[in-house]
Amino acid sequence: MIEGIASYLGTLLWSGWTSLLDYLAAHVLLCLVPAFVIAGYVSAMIPKEVITRYLGPKAPRWISYPAASIGGFILAVCSCTILPLFASIWKRGAGLGVAITFLFVGPAVNILAIAYTGAAIGMDIAVARIILSIIFGIAIGLIMARVFREDEAERFAQLADTGLFDQKAVVKPAVWVVFTLLVAVLIVGTLQASLFTTTWMSLHLPIELPPMLVITLDNLQLTLQGAFLIVLLALLAPIAYLGLNGILEKYNLWTYATIVLVGMTLLFAAPSVREGSLVIGITGRFIGEVLLLAAIGGVVLHSFTRDELAGWLWETWKFVKQIFPLLVLGVFLAGVFKAIIPESWIQNLTGQNTIWANLIAVLFGVFMYFPTLVEVPIARMFLDLGMHRGPLLAYLLADPALSIQSIMVTGNILGRRKTITYVSLVIIFSTLAGYLFGITLAVV
Repeated sequence: MIEGIASYLGTLLWSGWTSLLDYLAAHVLLCLVPAFVIAGYVSAMIPKEVITRYLGPKAPRWISYPAASIGGFILAVCSCTILPLFASIWKRGAGLGVAITFLFVGPAVNILAIAYTGAAIGMDIAVARIILSIIFGIAIGLIMARVFREDEAERFAQLADTGLFDQKAVVKPAVWVVFTLLVAVLIVGTLQASLFTTTWMSLHLPIELPPMLVITLDNLQLTLQGAFLIVLLALLAPIAYLGLNGILEKYNLWTYATIVLVGMTLLFAAPSVREGSLVIGITGRFIGEVLLLAAIGGVVLHSFTRDELAGWLWETWKFVKQIFPLLVLGVFLAGVFKAIIPESWIQNLTGQNTIWANLIAVLFGVFMYFPTLVEVPIARMFLDLGMHRGPLLAYLLADPALSIQSIMVTGNILGRRKTITYVSLVIIFSTLAGYLFGITLAVV
């Protein structure tokens, strides 16, 4: 019996371990690394006033609601960060509907989550997640504003103008140029277009891999390229700690080594590699990454000060420290759960696109909260076990927006009536979004 338990535990750990290796070695790095860099960039370089000035009670609806819906993307907010920002803008005078739209849509359009969703699950889910989050987030906000219009009128009469929404910020053109180039790096690294996936030339290296190395890689279900990327990540972790942890005080050699290793990670993930005689294919993706990284380097060196760069690096490092360990743990646990959960359960409950299946997926997202990005490997696990893509989208919409913790915090901010209404609307709209998406897939 003890041997059976030990064997079962070994199977679970192996499933989690191989899932983690597959994740770290996959081309998902071409989305995740730029996404962390972009999140840090917008946090450091784009002031919050760029968004908050358009959320005030004086702003027209056609401005305030779209601004609230894209605020999460610009501010790179996650599910744990959105609550204090939501409380701040609402208590200082933002309309209830605008604040609710910001609360619902913000985590859903987080650049990290969208990029990772596209790479790990598919661009159809990623694009649907953006579009439906924005449409339904605005709809939920408008409904809340309408239902509680009398409460809002009374609140506005009592609020003094704090000036939060009148603040302006000047952003120099180079900031938007680099932002565009960074987004281009993300697109080139993840878009499955023939321009990027085609191998335009090949380098034949006269190297034969040692048989023992080939056997080891096969046992670990790794390619040589994947194993090399894992080694780069293993080197990057301690070097980044040494180079970025004190970046606001001073630069050091480890700082520059970190920047070089980040670039190398992107460049080594971009080409195709055939083993045996070791043929490296120079793809359009690799060429595009080289050109874009060179352009970013040129603009940054010419237009940004050392202090601005230090702030960018620090914000990026904060995101990595906050999210990446949880992400690694989430991927490992998703692999373990995949070995535990019978496929028949997922297929019977959510294998078809029904209202009931979508509601189950939404309720799971509410009661089984996962930190930002961790919901993606969990969703990937559900997909592998047979969940329909409709309920899968419903889960991905609900999980960042609702959890037991967020419901309790929102209740303290808004009160019981508004919170119950908001939670009910999120459940209804998320369920409806997944169901409509599933119907669309069936038609297409």
